[in-house]
Amino acid sequence: MRKKILAIGAHFDDIELGCGGTLAKHARAGDSVYAYVATLSGFSDPYSKSVRKNEIARKEGINAMKILGIKKLLTGNFETLKVEFNDDLNIDILKIIETKKIDTIYTHWHGDIHHDHKAVSKASMHSGRHVKRMLQYRSNWYHSPYEFKENFYVNITNTWSIKKKAILAHKSEVNRTGKKWVSFFYNEALNAGQRIGVKYAEVFDLVKYID
Repeated sequence: MRKKILAIGAHFDDIELGCGGTLAKHARAGDSVYAYVATLSGFSDPYSKSVRKNEIARKEGINAMKILGIKKLLTGNFETLKVEFNDDLNIDILKIIETKKIDTIYTHWHGDIHHDHKAVSKASMHSGRHVKRMLQYRSNWYHSPYEFKENFYVNITNTWSIKKKAILAHKSEVNRTGKKWVSFFYNEALNAGQRIGVKYAEVFDLVKYID
């Protein structure tokens, strides 16, 4: 039976980094794949100089989703670094779950130290409490006092190149990071793959999985 997938991210790029290969695999299998990005995703440096404009983030995000094979991108209107666990966010997510009859959610890891990521993770678990399957991903390399359990693996050997292309679609961020994103998540995929005997894999912290 084909699944109805919802990938949830705080910003344009989180989904691609955290579970892009898995989503591309779902799309290839004919599953219905939706994405929800909570924020406008533009941000400034500590001196109020714009680093990434909202319109550029959105344009790059739309292109990245097309690369992954995600036909429906849904967006919130929250400001970057100002996302809170509240009814506005919960209702945004819940409406998608109910109208699209979602049965599988990929979202941020609850132990992520990024403020927006943590709020979105909590809202996903709250709004998706009746959804059959929920898996959490990491979309950065920050340390946390919590443990990312790494207890669910997906073979993305055939979709790593799609994930890489989707990451590179975020040109404004790639220019800023000097392609560190690609090298870091390449090594993550390579190491995860080695653990399960495949070339590349994505690994998740499993919340629940009901057939």
